[in-house]
Amino acid sequence: MIKEFKDFIAKGNVMDMAVGIIIGAAFTAIVNSLVGDLVNPIIGLFMGGVDFTELFFVLGSGEYATLAEAEEAGAAVFAIGRFIMAVINFLIIAFVVFMLVKRVNSLKRKQEAESAPAPGPSELDILMEIRDSLKK
Repeated sequence: MIKEFKDFIAKGNVMDMAVGIIIGAAFTAIVNSLVGDLVNPIIGLFMGGVDFTELFFVLGSGEYATLAEAEEAGAAVFAIGRFIMAVINFLIIAFVVFMLVKRVNSLKRKQEAESAPAPGPSELDILMEIRDSLKK
């Protein structure tokens, strides 16, 4: 059983997946910083500093000036603004990841095209060569 487990772990797919998860976790911090520190401020600048995170509705009685006050008071809140910002952040992150994957795939295709062996003679060329050599 231990041997089977070692064989399973040693398979390339499992190791590739483990490395992918570790790199993905580290990459998440980079993408979150890119979105939070660079992209969102630019979007906020163009949208007049709009930030939806404070958009909320209290589900019950009471009025609160901020979402933090409502949560601190233990009020049930419908934090629609956080959801909107999460969707916006997701779309931005998805677009950034899409652009990165597109670039990496482009580089891979270019590298594969450069390292591809030159096409050899076709089957027809070989048969014609055999025919010509038999005629002699």
